Amino acid sequence: MADKWSQIIQKIDDFRWRIPKSYKSGMRTEGIVYSTENMLTDMDESLEQVANVAFLPGIVGASMAMPDIHWGYGFPIGGVAATDYETGVVSPGGVGFDINCGVRMLRTDLTINDVKEKIGDLVDQLYVNVPSGVGSEGNIRVDEQELKAVMTKGAKWMVERGFGWADDLEVSEQGGVMDMADPSFISKEAIKRGRPQLGTLGAGNHFLEIQVVDYIYDEAVAEVFGITKPGQITVMIHTGSRGFGHQVCQDNLNVMQRAMLKYEINVPDRQLACAPVKSEEGQAYLAAMACAANFAWANRQTIAHWVRESFEKVMGAGAHKLGMNQIYDVAHNMAKIEDHPVDGKIKKLCVHRKGATRAFGPDNPHVPEQYQKVGQPVIVPGDMGRYSFLLVGTQTAMKQTWGSTCHGAGRVMSRHEAIKRMRGRAVQDELAGRGILVRAKGRDTLSEEASYAYKDVADVVATCDGAGISRLVAKMRPLGVAKG
Repeated sequence: MADKWSQIIQKIDDFRWRIPKSYKSGMRTEGIVYSTENMLTDMDESLEQVANVAFLPGIVGASMAMPDIHWGYGFPIGGVAATDYETGVVSPGGVGFDINCGVRMLRTDLTINDVKEKIGDLVDQLYVNVPSGVGSEGNIRVDEQELKAVMTKGAKWMVERGFGWADDLEVSEQGGVMDMADPSFISKEAIKRGRPQLGTLGAGNHFLEIQVVDYIYDEAVAEVFGITKPGQITVMIHTGSRGFGHQVCQDNLNVMQRAMLKYEINVPDRQLACAPVKSEEGQAYLAAMACAANFAWANRQTIAHWVRESFEKVMGAGAHKLGMNQIYDVAHNMAKIEDHPVDGKIKKLCVHRKGATRAFGPDNPHVPEQYQKVGQPVIVPGDMGRYSFLLVGTQTAMKQTWGSTCHGAGRVMSRHEAIKRMRGRAVQDELAGRGILVRAKGRDTLSEEASYAYKDVADVVATCDGAGISRLVAKMRPLGVAKG
């Protein structure tokens, strides 16, 4: 950490640090960073963004950052901020370009002994069944009216057409749909980009990963989630709204820039462009964002169906017989209208979670019925060379972070730097030597997504567990990965 920040940031406890409101004239609140002292290294630019978010009109509570924090557009990735629904603003920079990028996790009844001779076949089948890569086009063809139906019905639209199971909706955040979606706020360009990309994985950090349960921290909670023993096989799906969500974000950033002048809003970074939540511009953005969120849920629903078909073909048994039930589908990169206690009263807030996920605790009405007694599953993928984690939401998160926690490992190296460090073929060979099979379409994908480009996700989740904003349940390690 730069000397400047060592003089400014204040330690609250072993897992929380404060950026005082006095740091910059105009900050409406303080910044709170969830981190260990060691992990504060190289956070300088991101810490500046945490302070900048504290300028947003109507911000309630602190401007927060999760331990996977790194530099982003406007908000840091890993940033969390809530604004008052009546007096506050909504900022597309607090959601990001890949709206509702998220993670879906499937459990199985298979063990590592069942699949160890078939990992190559499984990864190959996933690679064939699920279109991936930059600009990839899917196998699902929808016209404009059908795409608008996807925008309003989300994952349910896919289930109604035979992609996946009705049970999947019961264990997806918000049932896999946001009701405020309105396709009339979607541009022709977004529709043009979205139509061919439904049912595609994309590139970059998006992946399909076959994993084995390596360690169980909490056997009781793990069993509720369907994780019963080490050696069990699971699958993670990580993708979002593709070019459709990117265009929705870009369209609304242009509108928000003009709205800043209209409403006389001043913030230190133009990437924090925003408008009052209740304004015409704010409501239009939320309606369009919900369309992109529903596209993403439909996208993951489709891919989950093809994952099951891949296992069926290779393993020679139906997905139901293989026990391929969904544990949960959790979203990050979202702005949600939620009710939370503020100064002893329940207030309606607009909660921005950018590179952060919900971590709702037990007895919350928004947690699926079968998880009510333990809390919401929290799925935190790591990099393709190490491990991923399953956690559970807590009451502490509800009190401290608007029910939020980390979403992944967090980059420590730009994609350009990562590509310069090692060629993709060398990364693939190194992973193969450790028993991890990888299929990737992009020439540079493996380099830019290699382990050295990321924080150790074990440190990230240990920080969240130590702070109490989510609790460790199980650790998985990768066996096979398919990437774009």
